[in-house]
Amino acid sequence: MELASKYNPADVEGKWYQYWLDNHLFSSKPDSREPYTIVIPPPNVTGVLHMGHMLNNTIQDILVRRARMEGKNACWVPGTDHASIATEAKVVNKLAAQGIKKTDLTRDEFLKHAWEWTDEHGGIILKQLRKLGASCDWDRTAFTMDEKRSESVIKVFVDLYNKGLIYRGVRMVNWDPKALTALSDEEVIYKEEHGKLYYLRYKVEGDAEGRYAVVATTRPETIMGDTAMCINPNDPKNAWLKGKKVIVPLVNRVIPVIEDDYVDIEFGTGCLKVTPAHDVNDYMLGEKYNLPSIDIFQRQRYTE
Repeated sequence: MELASKYNPADVEGKWYQYWLDNHLFSSKPDSREPYTIVIPPPNVTGVLHMGHMLNNTIQDILVRRARMEGKNACWVPGTDHASIATEAKVVNKLAAQGIKKTDLTRDEFLKHAWEWTDEHGGIILKQLRKLGASCDWDRTAFTMDEKRSESVIKVFVDLYNKGLIYRGVRMVNWDPKALTALSDEEVIYKEEHGKLYYLRYKVEGDAEGRYAVVATTRPETIMGDTAMCINPNDPKNAWLKGKKVIVPLVNRVIPVIEDDYVDIEFGTGCLKVTPAHDVNDYMLGEKYNLPSIDIFQRQRYTE
């Protein structure tokens, strides 16, 4: 038999990988051997694998195959992740290309399209892993939103709730006004912009001379959620505001003037509008001084 002058992966890899599968060489059942298990970090079903997946999965495969050769009961559990927010965005864009609006669908109808996307792209990812030669126990393939995993999540959630470890509270989140959902910090793309300082007058309540404090802010749109004005206790130019109250423009809400070293005396006017519901630093001031938190976002504004 003449040897080929060049190595052709297609002639070899598919043949031997199928042999491994047919002989259940990657299958793992509990026995007396020392267990060695890796649960694959499940790739999102939003597309296909990239070079980062290739590197990570190659390292995992090396570790699992080494454990097998050492006589351990090696088990590499494969699966995919639903990545619901990112997957929803993909499905919405796909429907839009077909002239279908998400808002025109019922929940069940939209979920049907989402599951179709998941089945298609989840299958592509698993096929790619096989093409890589990944020595996973394919009988254990899991999906983070399948029935078994969903039941486990609910069970653990209820258990943690019953133990008092889960509770409802007001927290600062990244809000997506289009998808109408909270986003994790990892899902937010930050971009630097040249902002503007807007100078706003806050009348001092009950001041006989009709004086006002001037706030310099880059976010005048959050004025409806102001629940305090803050000055630095060591700022001489604003010392006259200590202990007073001011009136929020447009809504005429009376709010206290609080003092905190957080305020930069040199920035703007030295007067800071505090909007706990819409700024991370303001939220911390709100927690510190027990200020109310007013959410100015209204759902209907984003669904018209």
